[in-house]
Amino acid sequence: MNRIQSICALLDSSFSFADVGCDHGYCTLYMLSNNMCQRAYIADISAKSLQKAQNLLQEYVLAGKCTPVCCDGLSGFDHIPEQVLIAGMGGDEIIKILQSEIPKKFILQPMKNAAGLRKFLLERGCKITVDDLFCDENFYFIIKGENTGGSEPYTQEQLNFGKDSLKNELILQYLTKEINKYTQYMLNATTKRGADEINKKIDYFKRVLKCTQANF
Repeated sequence: MNRIQSICALLDSSFSFADVGCDHGYCTLYMLSNNMCQRAYIADISAKSLQKAQNLLQEYVLAGKCTPVCCDGLSGFDHIPEQVLIAGMGGDEIIKILQSEIPKKFILQPMKNAAGLRKFLLERGCKITVDDLFCDENFYFIIKGENTGGSEPYTQEQLNFGKDSLKNELILQYLTKEINKYTQYMLNATTKRGADEINKKIDYFKRVLKCTQANF
């Protein structure tokens, strides 16, 4: 399953939907073509990227079912849609977007610092319903949830890798890849301090891998 399919598989039917950082607009096309929302919004800070999505969704834009919004995050919205997708951005950037208001329902696919994003959501009392990973050449974490209800406390490993990810056999491949990546970094370490930090990461990944292997 490719990246777009993996994201779309987690989308729910909702009255209104927004794809923030929409790029080509494929996820919004999925929602509209499957009658999963009555109103859709495509948003991107880049007018050029937004135009690509507008071209793909032209019939829905002309029919008044899809509204393009050129803005930074959710800053151009007068109200927050019921379900919001933010995919392909860094975790810190997603946190910045959600600082002022968290949507009723959300699907988030951070490219880095997923741990920081999980921590932010949990501290804000969000209920995380899916916290998994998938692979489409690269590994991606994906987080689905709601802005109320709260989640059970996370362990440090769940915070770092995702509660569902640790029950997904793909985590073994992910951890092995991280170990190999940092082993390569070790070859280029120029200071003892740098080498020690890399070794700590390698040892940590190995410990998590060993514990996780016991679950399968």
